[in-house]
Amino acid sequence: MKLVIRLAINVFALLVVEYLVPGFILSDISAAIVAAVVIGVVNTFIRPILQLIALPISIVTFGITAFLINVALLWLTSKFVPGFEIATFTTAIIASVVLSLVSWFLHKLASE
Repeated sequence: MKLVIRLAINVFALLVVEYLVPGFILSDISAAIVAAVVIGVVNTFIRPILQLIALPISIVTFGITAFLINVALLWLTSKFVPGFEIATFTTAIIASVVLSLVSWFLHKLASE
């Protein structure tokens, strides 16, 4: 049940980001669901490996590398999910920040 709630929160967060960030495009709700699942899988399996590999650079750059890894993975996800597009890398940066904040807020709201 927790998995379904987390998925619903992530889908809603993606829809909020689509509303707030120009150039962040979801064609329909099914694209949002698929994007949320793919982002969850990428963040669970691929991101930790990349952050471990980039740890020395991330320490030197005070975490900017870790942030850029998140942005790159979000942008890469948009390339593989049909119906999910991010226009530019700048849009991906803004969308990553907004998505993180909205997801954090919604997860905090749901946990109380």
